[in-house]
Amino acid sequence: MCLAIPMQITAIDGFVAQAAAKGVAREVSLFLLQDELPVVGDYVMVHVGYAIQTMSAAEAQSAWELYDEMLAIEAALPRA
Repeated sequence: MCLAIPMQITAIDGFVAQAAAKGVAREVSLFLLQDELPVVGDYVMVHVGYAIQTMSAAEAQSAWELYDEMLAIEAALPRA
């Protein structure tokens, strides 16, 4: 299963951005968003190193809440 992770852009150099989420920073390609390039401070969904869409801060927060819920459920499962 693959997931896209919401990240906030902290710096941009051409089609390459630095983005961060939950204390983790990554280099992200903006190539797929070249028709509407995001700006520093915007949130994007990142999948395998590529920003695939922009999103609002509220959408990013909602996604993180859902991911945190999934991780909590997974952590509570009995180990075999």
